[in-house]
Amino acid sequence: MKLTIAKEQLVAGLQAVQNVVGSRTTLPILSNVLLSANEGRLELTATDLDVTIACSVNATVERPGKTTLPVKKFFGIIRELPTGEIELDVDEKSVCAIRAGASFFKINGLAAEEFPPMPSFKQARAVSLPQEKLKAMLRKTSFAVSTDESRYVLNGIFFSLKDHKVTLVATDGRRLALTDEETEISAEAQADFIVPTKAINEVNRLLGSTGTVELKYSENQVAFTTAAEGQMGALIISKLVDGNYPNYRQVIPGECQERISLPREEFLGALRRAELMTSDKSNSVKLSFSRNQLAITANTPEVGEARENLAINYKGKDFAIAFNPAYLMDPLKALETDEVAFELIDELSPGVVKASVPFLYVIMPMRMS
Repeated sequence: MKLTIAKEQLVAGLQAVQNVVGSRTTLPILSNVLLSANEGRLELTATDLDVTIACSVNATVERPGKTTLPVKKFFGIIRELPTGEIELDVDEKSVCAIRAGASFFKINGLAAEEFPPMPSFKQARAVSLPQEKLKAMLRKTSFAVSTDESRYVLNGIFFSLKDHKVTLVATDGRRLALTDEETEISAEAQADFIVPTKAINEVNRLLGSTGTVELKYSENQVAFTTAAEGQMGALIISKLVDGNYPNYRQVIPGECQERISLPREEFLGALRRAELMTSDKSNSVKLSFSRNQLAITANTPEVGEARENLAINYKGKDFAIAFNPAYLMDPLKALETDEVAFELIDELSPGVVKASVPFLYVIMPMRMS
């Protein structure tokens, strides 16, 4: 295999795929990136057997071929080379000579045949979305995914493709985030599945603000293919989380007693300041509603106290409720609307945050000391 490639093309390709490679792996081949050169393109592929990422970049291919190289070392070399053209020349023993200006490197690789084959999709069902929309949906849900490995079905985002809608749900048992977007879904393409966190993070990283993303899915895996004019396309394939997602509809409260409109930025700023006066042991912030006023207070004996008043439009009865400030700030950071609606029943029932965009967030209150 022999080719010439612009440094920025190779760096962009390696940046797209190298994240999925773990530092500690029992199989040496899993530390490598697969390089396939053909007709003006260099395709790069990396995998940890659960998530596979591939992309292709422009290159001048003199001799087509395939090889694998240790991705961290290879990326380290390429990143440090002077800007301009880089020549890669791989011999039959998978040794790659790298030339750029006055720099020369030799790096030992492994045969391409050892690299795990690409997962294939038989009778896959598919649905398309604008990349920008999926990116916004992931931003509005991914923060609520559980990190508790004993509840593995919650270690990912639940995708529901039904009734001409893509619905995304994430929960860790203490809060739940939900968003949906209308799109064309054929009768045979309807499905529910859970995409694991690692794949979600990679998809999120590789989504752009233009172009489309195609979701293909089968019984046990999903593929995201991004395409945009003038941009590098990427393919992310992942195993799905095996198991049944809990019935999230049960968690969403029905009728609320109070629906209060709050200025998002001001509310977020007040919570940020109040959070400074919480500790690991005592991490709750109290919201006290009275006529046209919201008092936000944090009181931690070993730290100190904070109090801030927000002028709001509220005509209901006086009452107070406490929440974990970090959990309350997450949806406010993810949204871009000027206002949010806070729906409350009483001090012991979950609160609901809604916005003028398709979004719903349920948060459990904390006990007030």
